Amino acid sequence: MWKAWLVSLTILALIGAVAVGLGPFLVSTTPLPGLEPARAAATPASRFLVIPFEGTDGVEVHYLAGTTPPGPAVPNFLLLHGFTLNAFTWDELLGFFDGQGHVIAYDQVPYGLSAKLTRLDWAEASPYTREAAVDQLFATMDALGLAQAILVGNSAGGSLALEAALARPERVTALILVSPWVYAQRPTLPPSLADLPQTERLSLFLARRLGQSTALLRRSYADPSRLSDERLALAGVHARVANWDLAWGHLLHQSLTDVVSVSARLPEITQPALVITGDQDRLVPLADTQQAAAALPLSELVVLPGCGHVAHEECPGQVADAVADWLAGLQTTFGSVHVGEFRDAN
Repeated sequence: MWKAWLVSLTILALIGAVAVGLGPFLVSTTPLPGLEPARAAATPASRFLVIPFEGTDGVEVHYLAGTTPPGPAVPNFLLLHGFTLNAFTWDELLGFFDGQGHVIAYDQVPYGLSAKLTRLDWAEASPYTREAAVDQLFATMDALGLAQAILVGNSAGGSLALEAALARPERVTALILVSPWVYAQRPTLPPSLADLPQTERLSLFLARRLGQSTALLRRSYADPSRLSDERLALAGVHARVANWDLAWGHLLHQSLTDVVSVSARLPEITQPALVITGDQDRLVPLADTQQAAAALPLSELVVLPGCGHVAHEECPGQVADAVADWLAGLQTTFGSVHVGEFRDAN
């Protein structure tokens, strides 16, 4: 009898191994049909520009802008969204920052309405590495004529802001970080596993599921009932754009070996930083944000009651008040907030 059981278990194990090995190949790499160019999905507020990126013919970036023009008398604010989100996440605060200076919110590649690059679109380094995201940030600033900016980042946009401040500190005047993704880590794999074709197809499968779901955004709110249908539609605007699924698949696949390591270098950041978090954040624990704020040499921490991971969306009034108070304090302590004198003052 035991031999029969052993044979049965062996057969089941073989079937399982075949399923694991061959199952991912059932995921089609044909892009989802019936989708449109990014400009067809644009809103009246949408603007586009093309930035250079080595190995491509240029990368189209979608952005939103306030009405205050750039100039030597006003600070520049560059707003950076989090994982899976886009520039529209800042809609509730765009007017506030417009009242403080010149403001730009852009879609990081391949999110929102920015370029959906596939393997046929680049010849050299992937446009989806963390280093590439930093390069694209400064290329966007260059295209918009911004010599310096205060970087405002939520979640993964916060870690991008920190990496940019380390890479080119002379161009980053200050930091405003909303629940920055610093210590939490994504699952990663050794290159030998990440490079398997099965893994790449699984990344595509997960990208399609993630990009067509509202679950992550709902979890980002302390009270998901605050999410409007309009907000959900704007958060999912990428899913109207041709090749979004392939592009997101490439991004997720890249992330399997692209570790977020900025936490080790936080003490090197000399720019003033405002760190904001909601006390109901279910994605980045409050303790992580407190730790990040403590590691930054010139930081102030504000904890907002009743707010989740995207406090700038869910509690925009509270965020605006915190930012306004902090900016006023910066002007009192350092003078003008747009001339990049903070490092010299210390």
